[in-house]
Amino acid sequence: MIGKIRRMHFLQRKTVREISQATSLSRNTVRRCLRMAQVQEPKYERTPRTTKVTPFHETIVRALSADARRPKPERRMALASFEQIKTDGYDGSFRLSCR
Repeated sequence: MIGKIRRMHFLQRKTVREISQATSLSRNTVRRCLRMAQVQEPKYERTPRTTKVTPFHETIVRALSADARRPKPERRMALASFEQIKTDGYDGSFRLSCR
């Protein structure tokens, strides 16, 4: 989108207002894209958060990958996975473990 905005402004000689109407972006966003020194998409990186389930993540992933190979009737239910991590020391709720 940044490249499109810059082409419209520098090659087609459109104004910021015309670009904002054509792209449905605000004029401030268009101005910010035009002022950028390098044409680089903005990056959003979420910081990793630790939850109650984090220590049991590997156990859950291992169980799910093992169940993926089993026939559907033999797969573990979510409640069985919850009971397994509960015996390992998980003290959170069932709902939180399903996310």
